[in-house]
Parts: sequence; structure tokens; C-alpha cells
Amino acid sequence: QVQLVESGGGSVQSGGSLRLSCAASGYTVSYSMAWFRQAPEKEREGVAAIGSSGIIRYVDSVKGRFTISKDNAKNTLYLQMNSLKPEDTAMYYCAATRSSSYPWLREDSYNNWGQGTQVTVSS
Repeated sequence: QVQLVESGGGSVQSGGSLRLSCAASGYTVSYSMAWFRQAPEKEREGVAAIGSSGIIRYVDSVKGRFTISKDNAKNTLYLQMNSLKPEDTAMYYCAATRSSSYPWLREDSYNNWGQGTQVTVSS
């Protein structure tokens, strides 16, 4: 098991940027990691994932705006979010697994979760 702590959330205006960080308590080199988000009254959805293989995937709604990266030397996962829209407003969660090298965007693919960081985008 690895402990995950997210940071970097906040409130921004539409078109703004934020960078989320997820600090892991252990070595991340062997983990596939992902960012999920959950808006009020909506299901949690996978936003971006990076496999231990290095493969990266994004949900269509954030392609070209969000960038996921992992610094294994710092055991930290990042999500750079640009051109933010009000519909990006949600609680953002970091997730990790050693069970697969593939960057799944499915919630049930991950067994380690952070507590979340809130992102609010106003129009």
C-alpha cells in the first residue's frame, strides 16, 4: 500500500490554470497512477492516467488542455490543467496501483486513493 496526498486545488476563473500534485509515501516507479474527478451528484470519472509502462491516456474532454506527468525521483504525480472550464469543477483524486502497467481510466483498476483536492472554476 502507498499513501497519497493531493494538493494544488483552488478557485480560478474560466481560462485559468492550476497544477495538482500527488505526493506518494513510497516509490512510484512501479506504480501506474491516475487522476479522477467527481462533481456533485455525478459519478467519479477518470481524467488522465500514466502507466508504469509510460503510456499516457486522457479522457476526451481534457485532451489538449490537461497534462499528466510523474516524477519518480520525487515520488510525485502531477496534473497540469490549462484553459479550465466551469465543467472542470470537481473534487480531484489521485489513485495508484501496482497491479497493472496499463493506464486504466476505470475506478476499479486502482486500490490506493488520496483524500482529494477541490477545483472550482468560475465563469
